Amino acid sequence: MSQSNQFSLLGQRRFAPFFWTQFLGALNDNVFKTALLTILTYDALSWTDIDTGLLNNLIPGLFILPFFLFSATAGQLADKMEKGRLARYVKLLEIGIMGIAAYGWMTHHLWLLVVAVAGMGVHSTIFGPVKYAYLPQQLKPQELVGGNGVIEMGTFVGILLGEVIGAVLVVHKPFGLEMVAAITIGFAVLGWLASLGIPSSPAPAPDLKINWNPFSEMVRNLGFSRRNRPVFLSILGNSWFWFYGAIVLAQFPLYAKNYLHGDHSVFVLLLMVFSVGIGIGSLLCERLSGHKVEIGLVPFGAIGLSVFGLELYFASVSYSATAAVDMSGFLAQHGSLRILIDCAMIGVFGGLYIVPLFALIQTRCDPEHVSRTIAGMNIMNSLFMVVAALLAMVLLRSGFTIPQIFLITAILNALVATYIFSLVPEFLMRFLAWMLIHTIHRVRTVNADLIPKHGAAVLVCNHVSYVDAIVIMAASPRPIRFVMDHRIFRTPVLSWIFRTAKAIPIAPAKEDPWLMEKAYVDIAQALHEGDLVCIFPEGKLTSNGEINEFKGGIKKIIDRSPVQVFPLALRGLWGSLLTRGAGNPFHRSFKRGLFSKLELAVGEPIAAQQATPEYLQQRVSELRGEWK
Repeated sequence: MSQSNQFSLLGQRRFAPFFWTQFLGALNDNVFKTALLTILTYDALSWTDIDTGLLNNLIPGLFILPFFLFSATAGQLADKMEKGRLARYVKLLEIGIMGIAAYGWMTHHLWLLVVAVAGMGVHSTIFGPVKYAYLPQQLKPQELVGGNGVIEMGTFVGILLGEVIGAVLVVHKPFGLEMVAAITIGFAVLGWLASLGIPSSPAPAPDLKINWNPFSEMVRNLGFSRRNRPVFLSILGNSWFWFYGAIVLAQFPLYAKNYLHGDHSVFVLLLMVFSVGIGIGSLLCERLSGHKVEIGLVPFGAIGLSVFGLELYFASVSYSATAAVDMSGFLAQHGSLRILIDCAMIGVFGGLYIVPLFALIQTRCDPEHVSRTIAGMNIMNSLFMVVAALLAMVLLRSGFTIPQIFLITAILNALVATYIFSLVPEFLMRFLAWMLIHTIHRVRTVNADLIPKHGAAVLVCNHVSYVDAIVIMAASPRPIRFVMDHRIFRTPVLSWIFRTAKAIPIAPAKEDPWLMEKAYVDIAQALHEGDLVCIFPEGKLTSNGEINEFKGGIKKIIDRSPVQVFPLALRGLWGSLLTRGAGNPFHRSFKRGLFSKLELAVGEPIAAQQATPEYLQQRVSELRGEWK
């Protein structure tokens, strides 16, 4: 895939049929659900005397209940079966469910439609593990973030179009119900036709024995996921997003009707801007992440979700118009644009939050258990969404207004995000690193894909500034154990960052021989465990921009642990505020200008027997060239 265009995947058979199968499924789900929610909101008396607010939260809850009950079984099926064939079976099931729903529409049988909602939940439950396990099989690592972004964009565009089509058609007189029935069957058939083009994706565990007991398999599945702490906590973070989204989206019908005094077109408009926001955020992930899995975007997304959730509350309580309006009338009201911007930005930051989490889960879990890991995630998602529906119903019955529910959700998001990031500080650390190199500097990497994705290796780099390690950390696709001068652990903020990154403190032998020897032991242990270790062999910052002599410590490391060594060179960083040199550092920084360019170049690996200090210094110097 061209790094400049993730959409090139849509012209390739390994991606396009799967994309359209997924897109049409999301589209159809939402045509059906939105049509049902719209008719119950705006024409409730023709169907039932049950409280509309209760139904608006109950129906989405019933849709996701099968995720909780059957995801563990679906994960096993996706690991055992060829994924293209399984996708085609799922699409045939969708055709049957939409046939049942069509009968419910024609006969005004509400509970038959509710059964169809649960049936579509089953359909999506089975397809979910296929969806996210298929991508790592067919895409290259550098394509994964872009591919996930396109899938998420397509999903939410499908959701948007489905919501618009469902809300518009179902109230059309006199044949709205008939059109919804026909179009949902049509989309199901198109989805099956698209699935016929999905290429073969061999089952990773064809001999897997299916455990048909969903509850014992659920326990086993979640237990397996918990063994990988970063993956499990990423699953929790993912599930929290669906909790947040489920509460917010479930309130939109009554929010549009009772608070914005709009007809169904205003409801459609809210869904439209939210879904467009999700699509934009999902696509932005590839550009902002530098074509790699950048989990530093997750805290950025979480912050935005809380900020704009709070802002939506304040925008809602300040909205004072009381006249009944359609879409154009709402847009003419004072305060309407503010509400729409808040909804859109919640979507944008939601996309920035969710896509990196999906990519991390896909890349860091056991390849033979991807589907079951995704199934475990779906179980957690469904549990969180059921709880979200129950919480919303309790809050509404307790007298809370819908804007107050937005406020509570935003505050809960801040608390939960803080808790998750405290358990896995790698998220927040990567966020700080990402912010640094995207605000103060414009960083370009050269051959960063040479940094090994797996296994032990040593990285060596010239030492230019106090933030060298952060620049390298932000460019790496995986965590790095840095060997740092022990004095930097006394520096505020930097101390927290490097302790969080499990940096290894080292001191000169004449200053603290015990700490120096302990550092070499810790380095050997890290390499034995398959980690990446980065050292700055000069032992000190340059004071003139030139590379100082490489010390003998690197030789001692390689003698103990004969692994490959990768030379790195920072260029363009000398003279910035955080470098050490003569003169006023602020003067040097302003002379360079804002958003100055810098590069991190990565060289070909060097075998352990060649990795002498002199040869490594030569290679780093060649990589850096004349640009300091």
